[in-house]
Amino acid sequence: MDKAIEYRIAPVNPAAHLFEVTLTVPEPDPAGQQFSMAAWIPGSYLIRDYARNIVSIRAESDGLGVQLEKLDKSRWLAAPVKKPLTVVMQVFAFDDSVRGAHVDTTHAYFNGPCVFLETIGQADKPCVVHIEGPPKPYGKGWRVATSMERHHAPIYGFGSYRAANFAELIDHPVEIAELCIGEFSVRGIPHAIAIRGRQSADMPRFCHDIEKICATHMDLLGLPADLDRYLFLLHTPGEGYGGLEHAWSSSMVTSRDSLPRWGQDELSEEYRGLLGLISHEYFHLWNVKRLRPAAFRPYDLSAESHTGQLWIFEGITSYYDDLALLRAGLIEVDSYLELIGRVMTRVNRGAGRLRQTVEDSSYDAWIKFYKQDANAGNAIVSYYAKGALIALSLDLKLRDETDGRATLDHVMRECWRRYGETGVGLAEGEFEAICTEIAGFSLQDFFDAAVRGTGELPLDQLLKRHGVDVQYRAASGMLDKGGKPASVTAEVWFGANIANRGDKTIVTAVSNDSPAEKAGISPGDELLAIDGLRISAGSLDAVVRRHRVNDKVPVAVFRGDELRMLELRFQAAPTNTVFLSLATDPSTDALARRQRLLGN
Repeated sequence: MDKAIEYRIAPVNPAAHLFEVTLTVPEPDPAGQQFSMAAWIPGSYLIRDYARNIVSIRAESDGLGVQLEKLDKSRWLAAPVKKPLTVVMQVFAFDDSVRGAHVDTTHAYFNGPCVFLETIGQADKPCVVHIEGPPKPYGKGWRVATSMERHHAPIYGFGSYRAANFAELIDHPVEIAELCIGEFSVRGIPHAIAIRGRQSADMPRFCHDIEKICATHMDLLGLPADLDRYLFLLHTPGEGYGGLEHAWSSSMVTSRDSLPRWGQDELSEEYRGLLGLISHEYFHLWNVKRLRPAAFRPYDLSAESHTGQLWIFEGITSYYDDLALLRAGLIEVDSYLELIGRVMTRVNRGAGRLRQTVEDSSYDAWIKFYKQDANAGNAIVSYYAKGALIALSLDLKLRDETDGRATLDHVMRECWRRYGETGVGLAEGEFEAICTEIAGFSLQDFFDAAVRGTGELPLDQLLKRHGVDVQYRAASGMLDKGGKPASVTAEVWFGANIANRGDKTIVTAVSNDSPAEKAGISPGDELLAIDGLRISAGSLDAVVRRHRVNDKVPVAVFRGDELRMLELRFQAAPTNTVFLSLATDPSTDALARRQRLLGN
C-alpha cells in the first residue's frame, strides 16, 4: 500500500489571519520533488492564483534545510533527498467567501486549493490531514465540520482525516468554529448541516425541508455509488448569498434573516431563496461533480480549462433547483411561476442576450462572466439564467412534441447513466445527441438557435401550449424583480443603475440606448440631481415617476472633481418585466400538459 502523504494545518495566528500548513512526502522524487499550488478552484471559473497568499515557504529533511527553487508563480522544486521531505508554509487567509480561506479570532475556514500543495507525480497517493486548533485563548467551543473521512478524530473534532488522493483532499472544505449542527437522513444516507454565525433558526423545520429537497433530487437521478455522507456548510452573516458545490458537501453563505424562524409557518421570500440555493448546490452532486464536461476530467488547476457546456451544468441545475421546490411540496405553483418570471425578467433586461450566445458565455466565463464590469449587462449573457430558460424551453419542447413520452428528466437520467456513473467526461455535442436520441427527432435547429444564437427563446408559445400565460409590463422601480403583476408601473425610464456609496450616489451601470446613455451619463459618475432635486438610490424612482415621455430635464453629475450639467430626455419605459399566470380557459390538451408539468 502506498504511504500516505501527510498534511498538518493549524490556525497558528488567528489575529494575523495565518494558517501554518505542513506537508510531508514519505518518498520524494529522487531527482528532486516538485510541488504546485492551484490557480483556481472547481466551480468558480476565474484564475485566483492562490500562491499569492503564501507568506513564507521552506523545506527540510532529516532535520536539515533543503533548497527550494521557485520555478514559476505556483511551482517549486526541492533539491533531491533520500529521506522524507517536509515543506512548511504560512498562508495568509482573509477571503471569507465560499471559494477562499479565512481565519480570524472567531473561526477558521479553508478550501483545499487555497492551502494545500500538490506533490507532482504523486497526486494519486492517499492523503492524511491533521487538523489542529488555534492557540489559547482562541478556539473555545470550536468544532470541526467537514465531509472528509475521519481517520483519528472524534466526530466534529480536531484530529486526523483522510482522502483517497489529492483531488479528493481538496474537494472537502473545512469549517472550524462554534457551530449549530443539525443531522438527518436521506434515503438512508446520513446528512448534516453546520451553521456558522449568529442566528436562531428553527432547525427541525430547516432539516425537514432540506431532506425533502435532497430526496426529490435523489428520486430523479438515483443514489451515487460513492455517496455515503453529505454535509452542508452554511455561513450566516448580516448580508450575503452564494454557494460552491463539492462531491460530498457544499459551502454556502446567506443572510441570517433568510433562515426559518421559530413560530414562522409561512414561507418567506428570503427563505425560499435559501432553499433554492441549497437545492442548486445539492443538484451539483450529480451535475458537474460526477457528471462532468470532458474538459474537467481531470481538472487542470494550473490554467484555464474551457468548455462551451457550462450552460448545461449551471443552467440546467438552475432549472431544477426551483423545480425541485415545487416537486418537494415546499412551494405552490404560483410561487414557482413567480420564480420563472423573475428569471425571464433578469434575462430580458440585459441587452447582452442579443450579443453573446450561452455557448460563448460558457467558454469565456474566465474573462467575462467572472470579471464583470460596468458594461456587463450590455455585453454578456448569464449561462446560469439563460441556461435555465433554455432548459425550460427544451423540457417543454420535448413534452409537447412527444405527448409527454420524453422530458428533460429522461435526458438527465440517460446522461447520468452514460457519463455520471461511468466517470466518462461529457464531450462537446454529446448532450445534444442524447436529447435527439431520446426525443426521436432532430433538435439541431433548436440548439443552433438557443445555444449558438442570440435570438429570443420561444418560451411564450411553449408555455401557452402548457396552459401558462406570459405577460409583460414596465418595471415599477429599481427594486422590481418581476414575477408578479404590479399596481404601479413607470411610464418612463432613466436607464441607469445607481447605488449609495457613503454620502454619494454613484452610477454603477448604464443601459445601451437608454435616456441616461443618450444624455452622456457614465458609470462612475456621482449623480447629484435630476430636474433640480437631489437624488439617492431611494429617491430615484419617485423623481422618475413625475415625468412623462419626451420630458427634458437637467441632470447634474460629478465626473471626477468636475461638475457637469447634462440634459436628459425621458423615453417610454420598456416592457421587459415578466410575470406568468395559469391560463383561465386552457384547451383540453394544454390542461393535460400543464398537469403533467406542474401538477395543476
